[in-house]
Amino acid sequence: MTQDSWPELPYAAWKETCKTLHLWTQIVGKIRLARTPWLNHGWHVTLYVTTNGLTTSPIPDGDRTFELRFDLRQHQFDIEVSDGQSRRIPLHPMSVADFYGAVLKELQSVGIQVEIDDLPSEIPDGIPFSRDRTHASYDREYVQRFAQVLRQCDQVFKTFRTGFLGKSSPVHFFWGSFDLAVTRFSGRTAPLFTGSAPGLRQDVMQEAYSHEVSSAGFWPGGPSPDVDASFYSYAYPPPAGFKEYRVQPKDATFSEALGEFVLPYERVRAAKDPAAALLSFLQSTYEAAAVSGKWDRAALECEQGIPGVPRGRST
Repeated sequence: MTQDSWPELPYAAWKETCKTLHLWTQIVGKIRLARTPWLNHGWHVTLYVTTNGLTTSPIPDGDRTFELRFDLRQHQFDIEVSDGQSRRIPLHPMSVADFYGAVLKELQSVGIQVEIDDLPSEIPDGIPFSRDRTHASYDREYVQRFAQVLRQCDQVFKTFRTGFLGKSSPVHFFWGSFDLAVTRFSGRTAPLFTGSAPGLRQDVMQEAYSHEVSSAGFWPGGPSPDVDASFYSYAYPPPAGFKEYRVQPKDATFSEALGEFVLPYERVRAAKDPAAALLSFLQSTYEAAAVSGKWDRAALECEQGIPGVPRGRST
């Protein structure tokens, strides 16, 4: 990975497109939510990074399955059904309401009837999808940059995930908060979560944080132009000494306002080895949680994975 592989992504340059794309992914994510059996911590609703963008993975539809994919390289939204039917919606500047209508129409054309709550989640004062003609931007250049950043982060996050034997989430994209994340668990239950978010039921959040976690991710920025893309890492519940732990790289800081460690994306892309810089952030902030929280590290951790080498086999 070279610096050129990590493109500039200043939030101010594409904030309207970012807001629109965020809402489009919420529509698609809510379709998956409506059809997929509940999985612990809300993992059944997420999207996944692909070579070209984001996908739902297969969604149940009786004896069939269907998959919804954002191709952010060719700028198209694809619907593929296991019976061979498919539909395509070109991606270009269009309102959230128009995208919402087009997706439901094309699903109906292949025999898929689905109803979703059309109020956005985790967005203050959200406009129902069916009435949102405010958000209608689509800058192809910055969408492609965003997709490239997601691909790079996905690779590094997956490498980081291999160094843990305990319970760990997949690397997945949360459309509510619009971030790519990976989470490790200590194996112990956590105090009842009392936080809240717009358009999100508290019992959903309580189930998501039912156990102690160390979670890290990438967020493209917002809601104001001066908040750029960043990496983050937090622990729940935050143990004593967590925020004082010395983490890497040196540009990482603890945000009292957010209650998490933050590392600007720009600092990573400017590093001599961006992947190594990001890995150091992921590892050191995890250690901040594990050491401060007295996790059973000997039982939970392992060497980072190597292609073709099973655990327990010497290299």
